[in-house]
Amino acid sequence: MIYLDNAATTRMCEESLRVLDEANRERWFNASALYREASEESKRVKEARDALSSALRAGGGEIYFLSGGTEADNTALFCTRKGRGSRVIVGEGEHDAVINPAKMLKEQGFDVVFAPIKPDGGIDEEKFAELLTPEVSLVSVMHVSNETGAVNDIKKLVAMTKKRAPKAVFHSDGVQAFGKIAVDVRDLGVQLYTLSSHKIHGPKGIGALYVAKGAPVRPFVYGGGQEKGFRSGTENGPAIEAFAAAAERAVKNLKENSSKKRTYLEYLRRGLAESGVDVVFITRPESSAPHILTVAFGGVRGEVLLHALDARGIMVGVGSACSSHRESRFKSLLGLDEAHRDGIVRFSVSEFNELAEVPVVVAAVKEETEKLREYARK
Repeated sequence: MIYLDNAATTRMCEESLRVLDEANRERWFNASALYREASEESKRVKEARDALSSALRAGGGEIYFLSGGTEADNTALFCTRKGRGSRVIVGEGEHDAVINPAKMLKEQGFDVVFAPIKPDGGIDEEKFAELLTPEVSLVSVMHVSNETGAVNDIKKLVAMTKKRAPKAVFHSDGVQAFGKIAVDVRDLGVQLYTLSSHKIHGPKGIGALYVAKGAPVRPFVYGGGQEKGFRSGTENGPAIEAFAAAAERAVKNLKENSSKKRTYLEYLRRGLAESGVDVVFITRPESSAPHILTVAFGGVRGEVLLHALDARGIMVGVGSACSSHRESRFKSLLGLDEAHRDGIVRFSVSEFNELAEVPVVVAAVKEETEKLREYARK
């Protein structure tokens, strides 16, 4: 098996697996209870929170644990204080966890506008600037595109926003950024930042939202007052601990792993370019995260090619795994010609991929695209 869909989810690393197993076996107590064992688990949760805060360079901000990136994004959009009818700016290429809440806000009477993206999937900064008005109350722009790997200059976008709308809250979905590129939330200037464990070799079902000190955000889930009253519900202590273990590992090995991923995709890019297949490269290496290479093949459908490669033990993506409609919406934003518009495929790697896989993948892509084009001509 060659797994090249790491932007969708990642295999758990040994460090995270070990912590998860140990915690479930030995520290399965309710961290909010009062007996000694529960107090010990509460201490472990605090240590995990501190570890994530350090990894993010969060300073005086808070880290709140939630069920994942989707809940964090929804909390950011729905629970930020916004003036009635005020403007909300959302990136056109955001994940559905941001796009769909934004559509709901529009139905509720907010002036929701979508900032256009460039052909590489990154925000068009000039057009973004044109959308800024003093009435903006919230901006949500992802740090790294989950579709193409394009890295947005969040620090610059925050500065632009604060100049025009000083009271606006800036949220960034960092799900594809954290653990892949260096992240310093204080330097970025964001008030809200989304994290997800299973994108960095941690367990599924756990994520976090960074909330800067003083950010006007209220709880999304009410109940027993866990997470300092911000997110009620019994804490998933074992998953929280495992998330922190994965985060510490990712930050510690960031430079080495980034180099390995980028080298892999450089070889893959070169192999595809030299193979003779009809391919357009959407991802631009100079302005992208190290783990994603998105391309568009001519004369074939990305989803059909995905299944053909899957039959050969090679797993790739065609965009976000969360919605079958997501890819079709996104591909219309990239300005591709008719021959390539339906042929988008996303290759996304982790440090567990090996260079020896590249020629196997290139050969399989060449053979399958030729078969599919021949079939289409008949």
